[in-house]
Amino acid sequence: MKKKQIPLSALELAVVTAGGDARKAIDQTVAVAQHIEALGYKRVWLAEHHNMEHIASSATAILIGHVAGNTKHLRVGSGGIMLPNHTPLIVAEQFGTLETLYPGRIDLGLGRAPGTDQLTAMAIRRNNMHAAYQFPDDVQELRQFLDSENVDSKVRAFPGEGLDIPIWILGSSTDSAHLAAKLGLPYAFASHFAPAQFDAAVKIYKQTFQPSEQLKEPYVMACVNVIAAETDEEADFLSTSLYRMFIGILTDVRQPLQAPVPSLNPYWNAEIQYAVNKMTACTFAGSSHTLKEKLSTFIAKHDIDELMVTSYIYDQEKRLQSFTILKEALQDNY
Repeated sequence: MKKKQIPLSALELAVVTAGGDARKAIDQTVAVAQHIEALGYKRVWLAEHHNMEHIASSATAILIGHVAGNTKHLRVGSGGIMLPNHTPLIVAEQFGTLETLYPGRIDLGLGRAPGTDQLTAMAIRRNNMHAAYQFPDDVQELRQFLDSENVDSKVRAFPGEGLDIPIWILGSSTDSAHLAAKLGLPYAFASHFAPAQFDAAVKIYKQTFQPSEQLKEPYVMACVNVIAAETDEEADFLSTSLYRMFIGILTDVRQPLQAPVPSLNPYWNAEIQYAVNKMTACTFAGSSHTLKEKLSTFIAKHDIDELMVTSYIYDQEKRLQSFTILKEALQDNY
């Protein structure tokens, strides 16, 4: 099997755990960023979600600045900014400010979804539904605001104009693959919760990619769930917190991230179990040896360029340990 250099990165949502609060979740996210920076991870991204009591990353740009200010060289970005919630000018100014404060360290990942329910989406931006259909045009407008050649425009982004802020297209379907390829932008796929169209999307992106000033060759980053522990048995136990979270999403019983349990049988039936397993098909739990085998196969099969992981583990020390074990497992960069 072909070996390939693969950077490791992390996705954070500042998830509130049972018994915790938003401040604790944010502090733990900063601790994760500092930990993975020391381990040599490439970047950490923060995700935009709204009206979710147990996720503290709603003000994503502010949190990006907080994390960047508490780290030294780790790239920090959005995974992503949900562009229908914002005007392109405001995003250009916000990320121009971040890039000015933390030069060479800021990524701008853009998504089409609102990151919330429709009622909340309307509260964020009154014409949100219309804005979602304008996503390709909004991406182009945002790129124009950041372009150094925008000097003759009557509307300009300060700070922002002329700054080198890498833009990524995020997606969970083939629609985003077409757009990322057409614009010649790097592509990040949300296989950690929507793996169904992952293979098709990556294939479309690579086959139809058009080189751009930002990117000459296609670049794919896949996001997956990883639960690493000293043994397979411990990893399986820790992963029950993740599965309970997905059960809550499907049954609309949202709650803080729960402590692991010996068995999931009390929490799901056959129908829910089937649906959860489909959503979590790109979830990898195990010891260092197990993860090395599983993830090296995954990376080679899909020929991805970077692996981003999210780790829904209740105990913070176990969570930090998971990132360490994963790094050790892929030390040879399979």
